[in-house]
Amino acid sequence: MILVRGSGGGTDLTGTVFERGEDPPTYKGAPDEDAPYVWVCDSFYQVESGGSALRVDGEEIRVAFEEPMPRGFDTKSAAIDAAKDHVRTQFARIGVDPETVTVEVTKADPA
Repeated sequence: MILVRGSGGGTDLTGTVFERGEDPPTYKGAPDEDAPYVWVCDSFYQVESGGSALRVDGEEIRVAFEEPMPRGFDTKSAAIDAAKDHVRTQFARIGVDPETVTVEVTKADPA
């Protein structure tokens, strides 16, 4: 597993790229079940009320989460590029400049 973690606005978001031979979680309607690389991460957006509290740049906002949608890729580099883009997009959706988001890619340590 490869972890892709974004940090910005005082908060973090981490998703996972599952590699060949690893079984990613399955969801209803998940595409490309047999893809060699599968990216899975939450998607969220800011809402006026309801949702969950999240502290961003020192202020509390409310966010609603969408069901994670796995995406399959043929190559590791395509999966990681898409993962980085996804993470930056999620921060932009809550008002954090995506150019200020730090993205770290690490190999998960098997437990």
